[in-house]
Amino acid sequence: MPTETKKYTDKQELIAKFSNALGHPVRVAILQQLSKQSCCFHGDMAEVLPIANSTLSQHLKVLREAGLIQEKLILQKQSTCINKENWNLAKGLMIGFLIKKFDS
Repeated sequence: MPTETKKYTDKQELIAKFSNALGHPVRVAILQQLSKQSCCFHGDMAEVLPIANSTLSQHLKVLREAGLIQEKLILQKQSTCINKENWNLAKGLMIGFLIKKFDS
Protein backbone atom coordinates (compact mmCIF):
# COMPACT_ATOMS: atom_id res chain seq x y z
CA MET A 1 0.00 0.00 0.00
CA PRO A 2 1.54 3.36 -1.00
CA THR A 3 2.17 5.87 1.76
CA GLU A 4 0.48 9.23 1.49
CA THR A 5 2.83 12.15 1.08
CA LYS A 6 2.45 14.99 3.51
CA LYS A 7 0.61 17.91 1.91
CA TYR A 8 1.43 20.59 4.47
CA THR A 9 4.46 21.49 6.54
CA ASP A 10 4.51 21.04 10.29
CA LYS A 11 4.51 24.82 10.64
CA GLN A 12 1.41 25.17 8.43
CA GLU A 13 -0.41 22.52 10.45
CA LEU A 14 0.48 24.20 13.76
CA ILE A 15 -0.63 27.63 12.53
CA ALA A 16 -3.94 26.11 11.41
CA LYS A 17 -4.42 24.28 14.73
CA PHE A 18 -3.79 27.40 16.81
CA SER A 19 -5.87 29.58 14.48
CA ASN A 20 -8.80 27.18 14.71
CA ALA A 21 -8.63 27.29 18.50
CA LEU A 22 -8.69 31.10 18.39
CA GLY A 23 -11.54 31.10 15.87
CA HIS A 24 -14.36 31.82 18.34
CA PRO A 25 -14.80 34.96 20.47
CA VAL A 26 -15.56 32.91 23.60
CA ARG A 27 -12.21 31.14 23.34
CA VAL A 28 -10.45 34.48 22.85
CA ALA A 29 -12.25 35.78 25.97
CA ILE A 30 -11.20 32.67 27.92
CA LEU A 31 -7.56 33.21 27.01
CA GLN A 32 -7.79 36.90 27.88
CA GLN A 33 -9.27 36.01 31.26
CA LEU A 34 -6.57 33.42 31.91
CA SER A 35 -3.82 35.87 30.92
CA LYS A 36 -4.84 38.11 33.84
CA GLN A 37 -4.08 35.44 36.44
CA SER A 38 -1.90 32.40 36.89
CA CYS A 39 -4.80 29.90 36.88
CA CYS A 40 -8.56 29.92 37.13
CA PHE A 41 -11.24 27.49 38.28
CA HIS A 42 -14.09 26.53 35.96
CA GLY A 43 -16.72 28.05 38.25
CA ASP A 44 -14.90 31.37 38.36
CA MET A 45 -14.74 31.53 34.56
CA ALA A 46 -18.43 30.64 34.32
CA GLU A 47 -19.25 33.65 36.50
CA VAL A 48 -17.30 36.03 34.23
CA LEU A 49 -18.28 34.66 30.82
CA PRO A 50 -21.91 34.88 29.65
CA ILE A 51 -22.22 31.22 28.64
CA ALA A 52 -23.55 27.98 30.10
CA ASN A 53 -21.17 25.65 31.96
CA SER A 54 -21.51 22.97 29.29
CA THR A 55 -20.63 25.49 26.56
CA LEU A 56 -17.63 26.65 28.57
CA SER A 57 -16.49 23.05 28.90
CA GLN A 58 -16.67 22.55 25.14
CA HIS A 59 -14.61 25.68 24.47
CA LEU A 60 -12.04 24.65 27.09
CA LYS A 61 -11.80 21.27 25.37
CA VAL A 62 -10.93 22.92 22.04
CA LEU A 63 -8.27 25.09 23.68
CA ARG A 64 -6.86 22.10 25.60
CA GLU A 65 -6.72 19.92 22.46
CA ALA A 66 -4.87 22.71 20.64
CA GLY A 67 -2.41 22.79 23.54
CA LEU A 68 -3.07 26.43 24.44
CA ILE A 69 -4.29 25.63 27.95
CA GLN A 70 -3.55 22.99 30.52
CA GLU A 71 -5.41 21.79 33.55
CA LYS A 72 -4.17 20.68 36.93
CA LEU A 73 -5.69 19.71 40.25
CA ILE A 74 -5.44 22.28 43.03
CA LEU A 75 -7.06 21.33 46.32
CA GLN A 76 -9.04 18.60 44.51
CA LYS A 77 -10.51 21.14 42.08
CA GLN A 78 -9.58 21.37 38.42
CA SER A 79 -7.76 24.58 37.57
CA THR A 80 -7.06 25.89 34.07
CA CYS A 81 -4.01 27.90 33.01
CA ILE A 82 -2.39 29.01 29.80
CA ASN A 83 0.20 26.54 28.55
CA LYS A 84 3.00 29.10 28.34
CA GLU A 85 5.30 26.97 26.21
CA ASN A 86 2.67 26.39 23.52
CA TRP A 87 1.35 29.94 23.84
CA ASN A 88 4.83 31.29 23.06
CA LEU A 89 5.12 28.85 20.15
CA ALA A 90 1.73 29.98 18.80
CA LYS A 91 2.66 33.63 19.23
CA GLY A 92 5.94 33.19 17.34
CA LEU A 93 4.33 31.23 14.53
CA MET A 94 1.47 33.70 14.12
CA ILE A 95 3.74 36.76 14.18
CA GLY A 96 6.02 35.15 11.63
CA PHE A 97 3.09 34.17 9.47
CA LEU A 98 1.45 37.60 9.58
CA ILE A 99 4.51 39.76 9.00
CA LYS A 100 6.35 37.76 6.35
CA LYS A 101 5.53 37.89 2.69
CA PHE A 102 4.34 34.67 1.12
CA ASP A 103 6.85 32.90 -1.09
CA SER A 104 5.77 33.00 -4.72
